Amino acid sequence: MSSSPVRRRLRRVALAVAALLALLVVGALVDGWVAFGRVASGPRRARAEASLHWARGHFENPQPLVNDWWGTLKGAAAMSADVSPKTPVPFEPVPRARFEVPPASGLRVTWLGHATSLVEVDGHRVLFDPVWSERASPLSFSGPRRWYRPPLALDDLPPLDAVVVSHDHYDHLDLPTVRALDAKGVTFFVPLGVGAHLAYWGVEEARIVELDWWESRAVGDLTITCTPARHASGRTLLDKDEQLWAGWALVGPSHRVYYSGDTGLFPAMKDIGARLGPFDVTLIEVGQYHSAWPDWHIGPEQAVTAHRWVNGRVLLPVHWGLFSLAYHAWTEPAERVLVAAQRAGVALAIPKPGQSVEPDALPSLDRWWPALAWQTADEAPIRSTGLP
Repeated sequence: MSSSPVRRRLRRVALAVAALLALLVVGALVDGWVAFGRVASGPRRARAEASLHWARGHFENPQPLVNDWWGTLKGAAAMSADVSPKTPVPFEPVPRARFEVPPASGLRVTWLGHATSLVEVDGHRVLFDPVWSERASPLSFSGPRRWYRPPLALDDLPPLDAVVVSHDHYDHLDLPTVRALDAKGVTFFVPLGVGAHLAYWGVEEARIVELDWWESRAVGDLTITCTPARHASGRTLLDKDEQLWAGWALVGPSHRVYYSGDTGLFPAMKDIGARLGPFDVTLIEVGQYHSAWPDWHIGPEQAVTAHRWVNGRVLLPVHWGLFSLAYHAWTEPAERVLVAAQRAGVALAIPKPGQSVEPDALPSLDRWWPALAWQTADEAPIRSTGLP
């Protein structure tokens, strides 16, 4: 018996939808193929597998990550109305001339939004997690979009001693930015396995320094150390945790800097402080948190705890103020870390994007962000799991 006209019409619609979806998938694969990167192989893979932190075919945290998928869905339903700015975010354009005069104190941090920061320490310049692209995504047409243009043009970057990458998620490792920096001949410091992406993108092996937790490399009289973190990695559905994630410490003759990377709270932060601190400034993530993923992102209150555990003097919050990656109001991380720091008696700097701060000559805190509704720590607590 032949199909009815309605069934034939439905079949044609279904085929058209399937063809459209297939076209979208193929288009996404073509658009993002190179940005997806490559997993480690050969000697690089062997070195990763020899790490004490490798088990069962991937890297592992000493304290496992908790994921509450139902909580994630509920969080999406209760998302803040101000998860993205409704008015332009103020930022400070960075002139090239700023870096022609070294910091009087010997230490200066220029926050460029989210996790990207330029640190000048004891005569050296180190760029953390550089992302200059329009989107934190492998795709040119989809993914989290930045709220303002980069405060510092790539062409205006001063000469760099190192580019340091904490892990391979798209809001920290960006293909177009890597290629632009590679053209300047910079040296990249990355955790184990992440060098495979860089090599695939054309960076010379001689300019890739790949380290395990607690390993160090000297750049002149500056020591760069890869430190433990509690997070994850992966740029596709097929390479989860096959690359290591990390924080980083910079130890110079006169100053010390700690950058947390993405992390939950974990006990070894006390070891970082004991072995590499005290730190003149800590750059610790405070944004993109939720109770459904309390071990992936530390949250504002625990960032203050981490700052104290690593023995920091001035806390400069990062990982907020540029992309919408969670459900909270975009200003909430600043509001909550301000409250937590004041209660703990912690010195705090919250620079406007593009603003430079010298921790040894800390400016008065300027509330440059708008006053919006936000949830307090009591209303929406973030508590990492597996702690004593």
